[in-house]
Amino acid sequence: MEFFDRHHTTLRQAVDAIRGRHFWSAYPESPSPKVYGPDAAAEGQAAFDAYLGRDFPLDQAGDDDRVVTERSPYGIELGVGYPHADADTLVAASRATLPGWRDAGVRARTGVCLEILDRLNKRSFEVAHAVQHTSGQAFVMAFQAGGPQAQDRGLEALAYGYDMIASYAPEVRWEKPQRKGAPIVMDKRFHAVPRGVALVIGCTTFPTWNSYPGLFASLVTGNPVIVKPHPRAVLPLAITVAVAREVLVEAGLDPDVVLLAAERPDERLAAELAVRPEVRVVDFTGSTSFGDWLEANATQAFVNTEKAGVNAVVVDSTDAYAGMLANLAFSLSLYSGQMCTTPQNLFVPTGGIATDEGHKSPEQFAADLAEAVRGLLGDPARAAGILGALANDDVLERVEAADGLGETVLKSERIPHPDFADAILRTPAVVRLDAARGDVYGREHFGPVSFVITTEDTAHALRLLGETVTERGALTAAVYSTDEEVLVAAERAALEAGVNLSANLTGQVFVNQSAAFSDYHGSGANPAATASLTDPSFVAGRFHFVQSRRHA
Repeated sequence: MEFFDRHHTTLRQAVDAIRGRHFWSAYPESPSPKVYGPDAAAEGQAAFDAYLGRDFPLDQAGDDDRVVTERSPYGIELGVGYPHADADTLVAASRATLPGWRDAGVRARTGVCLEILDRLNKRSFEVAHAVQHTSGQAFVMAFQAGGPQAQDRGLEALAYGYDMIASYAPEVRWEKPQRKGAPIVMDKRFHAVPRGVALVIGCTTFPTWNSYPGLFASLVTGNPVIVKPHPRAVLPLAITVAVAREVLVEAGLDPDVVLLAAERPDERLAAELAVRPEVRVVDFTGSTSFGDWLEANATQAFVNTEKAGVNAVVVDSTDAYAGMLANLAFSLSLYSGQMCTTPQNLFVPTGGIATDEGHKSPEQFAADLAEAVRGLLGDPARAAGILGALANDDVLERVEAADGLGETVLKSERIPHPDFADAILRTPAVVRLDAARGDVYGREHFGPVSFVITTEDTAHALRLLGETVTERGALTAAVYSTDEEVLVAAERAALEAGVNLSANLTGQVFVNQSAAFSDYHGSGANPAATASLTDPSFVAGRFHFVQSRRHA
């Protein structure tokens, strides 16, 4: 309980934030030495360097071999070896910890989780290097998204779980008056019972940001967790598991409450674990094909998936044309479009748009957007900080194939990285299409590939937004208009399609960014995701209330 008492103020503030949806963050996102201390950056770099070419220091169940599967998108040699265990060993070890972790109670579990997050925050520079050199994110983005912002998302899920359980009485003396005689008196106890072993399947692009909500939602509700990283992004989650196990030991609990499941190439360990009857919770971020497979086959589990989608923007009119272009250019370029929230389809009426700089045809809008991207990425050093590196060859293949999809407005170009000669940096490709080419824009092109699509009018554009989201899913949608009726119609279309909407973003808030404790990431209301990060339904399915009663 020492950990709970130590971090109780943070927990209280987090619960207040999820209820009020106001701005709040527990973990500063600036990598400034004024925030994290003058030695934090150097210590983080040294800690990361110490992992390279060695076996990762993790002693856990199994450990029958070491696997090395990562390659830095920036070209440096990683060569980190991780302990390997088969599915039987992992499940047996995890399941054995369930009674003790469950019986520790929600306050003790919450305290342990809060301490894990606090220690991870102190190691944010170390984690940032691990995220950068596995995902390809630029360092500042890796620090923010892989460190404090991921930690905030984990805390958000933790706060939901604690609030759901702790807000209800754990026991009560129940008295029912009788017309004659003494009342009926019973003592009742109510137990939050976890579903069972939980499996978190990590992704390569955001290994911590997408994994922490499921990890901490399962832990706080009493489920031991097996963490299965993507083979190309193991190190960030290995560090996370190591920190968690360290805290568990200090709390007098079994460290196997959290286990790392590193897999050999082509082993398909995630698929094997996901359908085990003992695995009762599955969290996954990644491809639509495997997400659909999990939903269809892991029927014994509470399954949460975040998959692919076709994020859309409807451009009707604007009173800040330059700001709109700058905002869109940054949204298309950030992390080379390798975000599940990056806009792909930009719908523009064939009659053009009214702006504060005069009327703009679809052709002019497309040309101006291309010029805005060129201006944003004109300086190689600045471009490297925005684009990061391509995470894998599949993204590169899609970028190089973009010219064959329609009329190229902006051709993707390679930019040299000032520090890493082997890193592959590519600027966004923008292609013009007619609305009839739904065969092209109706599917996801993950990476820096976007389309300017000419529609009959704004109503047609909103209809296409709704149809593509309903059919293929999306995590974000946006609209630009000076007409209140259009904004109302856009919000209605987004609500019906089940996608989160942003309107008239022209400043330093971007459609592909979301703030923990206030913004919902995904909705669970369209095919792109089965749940939102993070809302009550994402957490509630991980436990049940079970009661016992007796006469007093």
